[in-house]
Amino acid sequence: MTTLLAATAALLFGLGTYLLLQRKLSRIIIGLSLLTHGANVLFVGAGRRGTAPIDGRGDPASFADPLPQALVLTAIVISFATTTLLLALAYRSWLLTDDDEVDDDVEDRAVASRGHADTEIEDEAALTSAVSATTEAEPVIPEEVET
Repeated sequence: MTTLLAATAALLFGLGTYLLLQRKLSRIIIGLSLLTHGANVLFVGAGRRGTAPIDGRGDPASFADPLPQALVLTAIVISFATTTLLLALAYRSWLLTDDDEVDDDVEDRAVASRGHADTEIEDEAALTSAVSATTEAEPVIPEEVET
């Protein structure tokens, strides 16, 4: 049973991640919901079966673990609030643009068009060329200080 729960959680995480990387806001909301459902399945799989610990009768070793249940309940409330916020944002975006596609940021496009390479390698190469250029050029004579 735990293998089935783990496979279900992995499938939900995979589908949720795929949908989260899309450009449409409706797909992003569904992907986030699938990710939270996957986390809830993992929490449920982490708990153990047993009798209810509320009545207090019976062997405490046979009680069900209440912590994963509390975590799932908290995760459900948080995911509901997050989904509500994203739906409000999607509705606002739909009213403004008649589309739910997430646009690129202007600064993101500028950075992408410049094609920044790894600055550490470029800095190291620039430093090496500057050092070699100054050693090959005429020596610099420091100015004398008047006393």
